[in-house]
Amino acid sequence: MNSKRNMLAYDRSSTGLWVALIFLVSLNLRPAIAAVGPVLAQMGTDLAWGEGVQGVLTAIPLIAFAVVSPLVTFLARRIGIDISILLALLCIAAGDFARSFGGGVGIWLGTVVFASAIAVGNVLVPVIAKRDYAGHVAMATGVYSGCITAGSATAGLLSAPLAQMWGGWRASLAFWSVPPLVVAVLWALRILHNRKIVVASAAVRNSPSAQSARSQSSHGVFARVLRRPMTWYVTAFMGLQSSAFYTMSNWMPSISASIGYDASTAGVHLFIFQGIGILSGLVIPKLMNVRGNQVCAALTASAPMLIAGLGMLLLPHLMPVWAFVGGCAQGASLVVALALIALRGHDSAETVVLSGVAQSFGYLIASLGPLMFGVLVQATGGHHVPLMVFTFVAFLQCVVAVIVGRPSKM
Repeated sequence: MNSKRNMLAYDRSSTGLWVALIFLVSLNLRPAIAAVGPVLAQMGTDLAWGEGVQGVLTAIPLIAFAVVSPLVTFLARRIGIDISILLALLCIAAGDFARSFGGGVGIWLGTVVFASAIAVGNVLVPVIAKRDYAGHVAMATGVYSGCITAGSATAGLLSAPLAQMWGGWRASLAFWSVPPLVVAVLWALRILHNRKIVVASAAVRNSPSAQSARSQSSHGVFARVLRRPMTWYVTAFMGLQSSAFYTMSNWMPSISASIGYDASTAGVHLFIFQGIGILSGLVIPKLMNVRGNQVCAALTASAPMLIAGLGMLLLPHLMPVWAFVGGCAQGASLVVALALIALRGHDSAETVVLSGVAQSFGYLIASLGPLMFGVLVQATGGHHVPLMVFTFVAFLQCVVAVIVGRPSKM
């Protein structure tokens, strides 16, 4: 029991550059997933997989997010937030390596392992941002969301060239097991740094605020959050924007190839889609309090994806334009979704629970996107019908944006 208290005592805001390590953690929350899209066709050819099986592979991370996210609250309460992040980084590296070199079983098992670990980061990074940047939540959300997008864009851009340079998709995907190991070492040093502070100031361990926060998180918070309609609006927005992002991240190269672009150019389209999101994610916080609500920000973030979907249907040869427009939406939408989690939670305990619920059910919704897109491509022999469904989902996101943007009075 004492050892558990000691671990939880190290969960505190750090100082100096140690605080900024959360942004390096964020950089490692998407490359393992984003690197698959540009080499997905190559994997399908090598493993004799059809588009349906490829769709299942791309949906597994989102299903893992849905299953693991609600359990993160219990993990963090048991071993602490910072130790949970360290464990997640190590598991991302291990799962990524197993996917590449673990044989037929390793592809599936490794994907489940690293995706489950990423789910831990998905839930806890917003909590750490609210804890460490209490007076600048929107700014911190924009920066760490930009880091998530930057990591995703970099992996999408480099995946195909690395596969060509190193002789296949296995080595290319395995490369992304290295960065989380480096950040894990730095994060362990941060934990040791906090440990020294705790030892020097024993009052932190038994502070009334720390004890009350832990007590509150274990009594009734979960039920209270579930009863709020706003919880489910946030969840719907998280799910719809994630569905759009992961569908395009995995299938945009295939759409580009079907129009006549080569693999390298298709990879550039994906980079544009993911890379421009860094900029839009940094700009959208300026709209987060227009007229005292987030309707303007949520709708501004959502509408470009609807435009991109219509564009890909009606003028597919302008793919670079639609990659840019859709990229503006995905980067901004992620920031809005994560900021809404922080803003709609009344305190840290509620924020942890809301983050778990929104990401669990949200990613369950999102998992249907790339899965159904692949199934529809295989069933119809083209991308027109899947893109029609995608565009309708983008429209639904716009509708939800208007609802979730208005703060609840409860």
